[in-house]
Amino acid sequence: MSETLLTDGPLLLVDQPRPGIVRICMNRPLSFNALSSEMMQALHNQLELLKADDACRVIVLSSKGRAFSSGHDLKEMRSHPDRDFYEKLFAQCSRLMMSLQNLPQPVVAQVDGIATAAGCQLVAMCDLAVASQTSRFAVSGIHYGLFCATPSVGLTRNVSRKMAMEMLLTGDFISAEQALERGLINRCVSSDALAEAVIDLCMKIIEKPAVAIQMGKALFYQQAEMGLAAAYQLAGQVMACNMMDPTAQEGFQAFLEKRPPSWKPNH
Repeated sequence: MSETLLTDGPLLLVDQPRPGIVRICMNRPLSFNALSSEMMQALHNQLELLKADDACRVIVLSSKGRAFSSGHDLKEMRSHPDRDFYEKLFAQCSRLMMSLQNLPQPVVAQVDGIATAAGCQLVAMCDLAVASQTSRFAVSGIHYGLFCATPSVGLTRNVSRKMAMEMLLTGDFISAEQALERGLINRCVSSDALAEAVIDLCMKIIEKPAVAIQMGKALFYQQAEMGLAAAYQLAGQVMACNMMDPTAQEGFQAFLEKRPPSWKPNH
């Protein structure tokens, strides 16, 4: 299928590569999967649909073409030189980014190509990320006189402050290997191995109890924004609640009896 046909097709392609895994593929290769208002709304709507889908255990976010995402649609932004429009646009982007962490399911970014500005932010806000060795990352707004303020929120929650500040002040690209070293991504593999590496990671998650994954993801982000004492208090409450769940009780009993846990499908 040609890129022209892909561009004229739906904004998103959604499929299920394995039971329990839903893959959302951004389908605007000719515009480098820019995060236009339309694209962000489509992503948000799709995520909201999956939020209540118990059969969906892990979400993969991927793309068509040479870019994961180039960030905001600059043509759209330039055609609306109005502060009210910009505030609404960035608020929409923030809602999308926060919705990734508010989902009960883990979200894995499958990155093959460039991820710049809000596209890099999208990678940072996913729970996990796997990238091809040829992928590159940047928060490059500074080249055009715009400090990547909203992307900095996700970036500084993934990489060290000095590394984040260097990226933000210079706009320089970093390689996939550098992104791995700095904590922006979890794995760096060849392009040919990318899809399978993502599936392997997802399957490791699916093997674990859904209730523990959901509780754990929510706790992870809540405690990260708290002081130490409050974080420990909340974590203790979540662990106690988790321990009362039948899946944890069965898991501990299986450990004591030196046998595999006997969990129900989609536990």
